[in-house]
Amino acid sequence: MPKSILIWSGAALVLFALAGFGGWIFSLPSATAAANAPSVPKAEMDALLASLRPTKRERPLVAVIGINDATETTDYLVPTGILRRADVADVVMLATGPGPVQLFPALTVEPDATIAEFDAAHPDGADYVIVPAMSRDDDPAALAWLQSQADKGAKIIGICAGAKVVGAAGLLERKRATTHWYYLGELLDRSPTAEYVADRRIVSDGSVATTTGITASMPMMLTLIEAIGGRAKAEEVARELGVPAWDARHASDAFKLTRQFAITVLANRMAFWNREELGVRLEPGIDEVSLAFVADAWSRTYRSRALTFAPSTSVVMTANGVRVLPDQPREDWPENGRVSTFADLPPASALDQTLQAIAERYGKATTNVVVMQLEYPRPDTIR
Repeated sequence: MPKSILIWSGAALVLFALAGFGGWIFSLPSATAAANAPSVPKAEMDALLASLRPTKRERPLVAVIGINDATETTDYLVPTGILRRADVADVVMLATGPGPVQLFPALTVEPDATIAEFDAAHPDGADYVIVPAMSRDDDPAALAWLQSQADKGAKIIGICAGAKVVGAAGLLERKRATTHWYYLGELLDRSPTAEYVADRRIVSDGSVATTTGITASMPMMLTLIEAIGGRAKAEEVARELGVPAWDARHASDAFKLTRQFAITVLANRMAFWNREELGVRLEPGIDEVSLAFVADAWSRTYRSRALTFAPSTSVVMTANGVRVLPDQPREDWPENGRVSTFADLPPASALDQTLQAIAERYGKATTNVVVMQLEYPRPDTIR
């Protein structure tokens, strides 16, 4: 079919969808209101740090759990990469069952162990359990394991929509909490006794901590590093990541469903003739945090999907010991479809550059869709 016909067909589908859902879409606000993140009192930050300090081991044991068929890319890899970089704890990547973990929306990795193997090696449990967003909030193995780890005294940390999994395990009852802006209503419907805390990127209550959307894993991990290893260690890691400052502040009103977001997503989804597969080269020693951000961002445009490639199907070991399985065994990728992980930049800068590249390729509206999904508070970096 000629491309011109495909384009007009796609436009017709968009118009049809807008006609069918126009009342809903045009009832949305046109854009989010300008919002500033209110400061967090020092006493509150001190209390947050105190709640995160280790109580079981001098060198804590951190378990990052995932389900094999779909666990969020950045939620799973960024905490692992940052904590291993800091070297203040032993970090184990787990899966509910044997075999690789298929991450969403991109990448496949080999975990270090199954939850059963972890329990056999560490019957007293972890000090901290990191819970990413998962494709299912009701995986029985994951929920039972989280409950058992909480019973053994682990601090449970729900990253992004991982808070829904924490809630499904019954661990948010009468707790203050937060989550990704898009899933807040669902979280509160399922955990009606939980108390939502606005304008905080990190919320800790007793044995549970939760965060806002995907990129909150950076300040969460830096806060955890500070609680374990001190401020100087956290500042050192922050410099390596390219994060100038971090705390729990957040402008919640800056992240809401808007008309422009909905229309852009709909238009991009309808443009099925104009989707791309983009190649990300895997090199031994690649920074797993940058890799996660780049692959995740490009795969959230509704225009493209990031695929990894390497000369063989063998695993590629990242800088901090994450074993990534290439999507395709090949020597190269066409230049116009190959995207960079910006190996010469710190991970936060690699994310900024990736968002700029998305803006140049697909436009600022699509980039803003990615920013909103990542709940990234630095959209001013996009021109």
